[in-house]
Amino acid sequence: MTFDAKHYRQQLRDLVAIPSVSCAVPEWDMPNRPVIDYLANSFADMNFITRVMPLEQPGKANLIATLGKGEGGLLLAGHTDTVPYDANRWQSDPFTLTEKDGKLYGLGATDMKGFFPVIIEAVKPYLYTRFRHPLIVLATADEESSMSGARALVREGMQGSTPGCAIIGEPTGLVPVRAHKGIMMEAIRVRGKSGHSSNPALGNNALEAMHNVMGELLALRSELQLKYRDPGFAVQTPTLNLGCIHGGDGANRICADCELHFDLRLLPGMENEAIRQAIQQRLTPIAERTGTDIVLSSLFEGVDPFAQDRTSDLVQVCEQLTGHSAESVAFATEAPFMQQLGMQTLVLGPGSINQAHQPDEFIPLDQIEPAVKILRELIERYCL
Repeated sequence: MTFDAKHYRQQLRDLVAIPSVSCAVPEWDMPNRPVIDYLANSFADMNFITRVMPLEQPGKANLIATLGKGEGGLLLAGHTDTVPYDANRWQSDPFTLTEKDGKLYGLGATDMKGFFPVIIEAVKPYLYTRFRHPLIVLATADEESSMSGARALVREGMQGSTPGCAIIGEPTGLVPVRAHKGIMMEAIRVRGKSGHSSNPALGNNALEAMHNVMGELLALRSELQLKYRDPGFAVQTPTLNLGCIHGGDGANRICADCELHFDLRLLPGMENEAIRQAIQQRLTPIAERTGTDIVLSSLFEGVDPFAQDRTSDLVQVCEQLTGHSAESVAFATEAPFMQQLGMQTLVLGPGSINQAHQPDEFIPLDQIEPAVKILRELIERYCL
């Protein structure tokens, strides 16, 4: 059975038309509940049992849709939110699906609203088939900002049997991804004392203390890069980027406050919290030596590194189905949260990450039918 390309286009058109930006900036942030309700109705029409899981944030929710009963089975997961957009840089309306040269353009088309119609098309041949193990569809909120949807799922659990395997349909060009780096976004604030710059004794310069802080961070980066290396990644070492700094208010005043924002991308096998503690241990002596108040805080909770054993059944099956060896990538996903729930996890979906997070985002039509075929093979293996 081939897939219904016309129906796929219509479903993606409907999803793209529903704005669902998630962003740490409140002026940009939007509810995702209308997308969740649309998907809940779509899967309910296919005899899935649907459960909408409201989050603490108003207008935010996850969806869990289940077909079949029993232990084990397969989870197909995606997020319903998109990044912010600049409409002036798009050649078409970001919320109107536009087809051109074999590509479907629209905000979230590849990252990753386009995965949900793939699931719908994949499951159609099995709607009247007895499932020995359940097929579960998970649609989450806020992956592009706080990952609050995935975090809530880990806290509350699946409220039923947990599937044995999970596929997260992020855009990988249909190449299986079995590992990715983690991400931490941290802030360090140094508080000194202002005063007239003509007499340094009148104050305590926070910028000078921050200079010492940055030196320690760069030294830590060098140590980590010497200690940790994974040839499976394009950038084989962990990274630490000094992103932005703000401090002081005038050339003739001693700087009283300075704040630095930075991020770290850790390799599988490294722990975010352990690195956070290592940073704190380096900050305490600087504070004591300079007489400043130095506070380390997280800009968001962070995402742990992810790795699925190359010899696991899911990795080997997906390598066979796609004809590609599993790879490692630098971008983060919800995969670590699925692993925390006890599932073998892999990232695999149509589209390219190179088209995500930028104007004129698109998903190529020539990847849709192969994606449907792969999901059908996985459903037959793990559910029927």
